[in-house]
Amino acid sequence: MTVMNEVNTLKNYINGEWVSSRGSEILEILNPANKNEVVGRVQQSTAEDAESAIIAAEKAFRSWNKVPSPQRGEYLFKIASLMEEEQEEFARIIVKEEGKTYNDAIKEVQYAAGIVRYYAGEGRRMTGRIIESDMPNVQIETHKEALGVVLVVTPWNFPLSIPAWKIAPAILAGNTVVLKASSETPLTASKFMEVIEKAGVPAGVVNQLIGPGKLVTEMIHHPAVKAITFTGSNRVGRLIYNEAAKDMKRVLLEMGGKNPLIVMEDADIDAAVQLAAAGGFGQTGQACTATGRVIIHKSIVEEFTQKLVARAKEIKIGNGFEEGVEMGPQVNEGERQSTLALVKSAVAEGAMLLTGGGIPEIENGEDGFYVEPTVIGHVTTQMTIAQEEVFGPVISIIEISDIDEAIEKANDIAYGLSAAICTKNISYMNKALSEIQAGIVKVNMTTTGTFFQAPFGGYKESSTGTYKELGSEAIEFYCQNKTRYINSNI
Repeated sequence: MTVMNEVNTLKNYINGEWVSSRGSEILEILNPANKNEVVGRVQQSTAEDAESAIIAAEKAFRSWNKVPSPQRGEYLFKIASLMEEEQEEFARIIVKEEGKTYNDAIKEVQYAAGIVRYYAGEGRRMTGRIIESDMPNVQIETHKEALGVVLVVTPWNFPLSIPAWKIAPAILAGNTVVLKASSETPLTASKFMEVIEKAGVPAGVVNQLIGPGKLVTEMIHHPAVKAITFTGSNRVGRLIYNEAAKDMKRVLLEMGGKNPLIVMEDADIDAAVQLAAAGGFGQTGQACTATGRVIIHKSIVEEFTQKLVARAKEIKIGNGFEEGVEMGPQVNEGERQSTLALVKSAVAEGAMLLTGGGIPEIENGEDGFYVEPTVIGHVTTQMTIAQEEVFGPVISIIEISDIDEAIEKANDIAYGLSAAICTKNISYMNKALSEIQAGIVKVNMTTTGTFFQAPFGGYKESSTGTYKELGSEAIEFYCQNKTRYINSNI
């Protein structure tokens, strides 16, 4: 029986006001740890609502673009401070609608606030350059200009940090934004809009539309939309890319990963086990940088596997608010079934299920979308489980004989987002750093986690590869560079 709590029907945030959708379809947001609890309701938006949001952003751009970037940065400083002040409320919302543990939710809020503060500082570092001219009395200079309205489409797995790392550089550069966040996590996005409103950001600079993904296609083709930034699945990313190409619009896509952790024969096995478990089971494996494959030297595979299996069995699963819980549920039943189906396919193709692979027997477990931490052995690179992104708490073990084979198997994949190697050997480190085909390569660290001052982005089918997110490099996507010639001899 569904518990009908007193929950609000969320509204769109358009032109500085909270307005009801014109749609009639109502979507209920369920707690992934308790599918009987409704935590919010969404009145799905329509094409007319999308048009209103884009028009508001287009109008606001005319004045926002003229605000000096240091002043735009001051708004971001206010947003970051408010996020920190309200981090506990943000965290509670994230746990209730996404299913993270409370500790992971708090970390996400702090990380997101750090991102916003970082870009606030970039407001005083928006510079052009002077170029030597061939002619006397002619000065050549470059100048960064904003694009206009940016459509931001974000996923559910990091419902605050990903909107933050797109919106902050976008508005810092002078653009205005329409956010279409995931329908799975609209409460977090709405709370973010509340903070933006409290910070005094002018009306129309940031707008949020709550609605189905099908609205994105029409929004892409709106003449006022100048760029689209998306994080999510490869399937949706390809659709967005193809639609934007019809109008030759700028696109930034960050998509899937099937990230390898290489463990060489000289590695600290206990440390490597902890890195694998953190990367594969942290966030319930629902991260594009999650460790999906452990590529391990055959001389230590038995000891490593035994310890990883033991660690998986120790993990406490449950509601993210419960003390000691290390792993929460998957976000919905569809994601859980997708994970379980890929585990079954691995066994059918000849892999060995070493632990997990099912629904855990925990108190009130039948009410949530829980999956056991899973380790699969005897995996080969030809198996489906080695090629497809699971997006659940599943680690596949792949044996290798030397560093060359390890890198070959790490690269034998359509994706190239993140990778890591565990070793004390400098030669191994350098070889991995140079030869692994991924946008992020780490040594003796997890495949997950990034520092916001460093650029983020993948190779191959993990990204469009044209621009980066995070770091000062991210601002380039949201700017166009004008070259200006000035003849002063007139």
